[in-house]
Amino acid sequence: MNEIVDDYRLVLGGSEYVPIMIGGMGVDISTVDLALEAARLGGIGHISDAMSLLVSDQAFGTRFIKAKSARNAASKAGLDKSMVTFDLGDLREAQRRNVEATISRKTGDGAVFINVMEKLAMGAPIDTLRVRLEAALDGGIDGLTLSAGLHNHSLGLIEGHARFRDAKIGIIVSSVRALRVFLRSARRVRRLPDYVVVEGPLAGGHLGFGDDWHEYRLETIVDEVLAFLRSEELDIPVIPAGGIFTGTDAVESLQAGAGAVQVATRFTIASESGLSERAKQTYFRADESDVVVSSVSPTGYPLRMLAGSPCLDSNIRPQCEPFGYALQAGGGCQYLDAWAATPTDARGHKLPVHEKICLCHAFSTKGCYACGHYVYRLKDTTHRRDDGSYQLPSTQHIFEDYQFSRGHEIALPQPEPEPTHA
Repeated sequence: MNEIVDDYRLVLGGSEYVPIMIGGMGVDISTVDLALEAARLGGIGHISDAMSLLVSDQAFGTRFIKAKSARNAASKAGLDKSMVTFDLGDLREAQRRNVEATISRKTGDGAVFINVMEKLAMGAPIDTLRVRLEAALDGGIDGLTLSAGLHNHSLGLIEGHARFRDAKIGIIVSSVRALRVFLRSARRVRRLPDYVVVEGPLAGGHLGFGDDWHEYRLETIVDEVLAFLRSEELDIPVIPAGGIFTGTDAVESLQAGAGAVQVATRFTIASESGLSERAKQTYFRADESDVVVSSVSPTGYPLRMLAGSPCLDSNIRPQCEPFGYALQAGGGCQYLDAWAATPTDARGHKLPVHEKICLCHAFSTKGCYACGHYVYRLKDTTHRRDDGSYQLPSTQHIFEDYQFSRGHEIALPQPEPEPTHA
């Protein structure tokens, strides 16, 4: 195979991009710096809108989390979270601030999109989703990638926004059925998506499949989506995601009719990634047997993660007052139920909760080691140092390896000097 990814271009509207899209990994794993590098190099980077209040507090010194916790303090002692609410003004300001600060730093010919998850119900699914979408557009985001849900209402929520037809809008699906549902709502507002990301069963984090995820193949789903779009006479770029580990994997998708590829796993351990050094080294050391698809997420979606993630079997009290992103309308959450059903020991201390995790706490502390299936191959993408640790490649190195590599080869980064220890 002589072709490389750089032989292709993704065309969205009047713009051309290197056909490499880095997925939006929350909370702040896809950092601003990581997304901006993708844009500088001519591709598309994502930031995530997961827990935007926390991201703003950490980046800009705002105090949104403290204020939310104080407003909802009356609910802290019990399990009735029906009165826990988000201040929509704070949510709007945090989202807008995060996006505006990112776009103000953008260079190059690429773009920065934001990943917006419908499953973050936040106690008021419609109101909070509307604010998050509007604020991202207000902040000047180049594109909205709608994920973790069917997004039946999302386009209607922003139909009146001045940038509704200016910003790029895409949807993540895992089946033709899900795409059909979204297109029905898109046609109601006469705004078809600019791109469709097809996420397969080997992707990281939450999956759009049931327990039978292993029975599906990304290539088959992509072929079905492409055939469906042709039958509908729709010229919408399709972007496969999940398990695309080499530049040659990407070329094979492009040759099969894809407009670009979305990749993420290899960027989790980039120097610009928001994961801690400890987590990155854990990813490098992972074996295939360490990768599990679990039902611990309170969203109801299966979650691919490392079996040794610190968040598992914890006894964290529900963090709804400062966070509460997984709360359904009415204050329900599967972790609340699991917490209530878990007994205490003889001293009255809560025993570990096995069935579910507090997603808010796990993601805010980055204690949920969500990962793609091929995380165990990361050790083959860099150098192992004499002390047993692994060198972190840069986003630029990983991006350009996808862009220019051939024959499923992975170029290792230039070796760095061994760290010295006093």
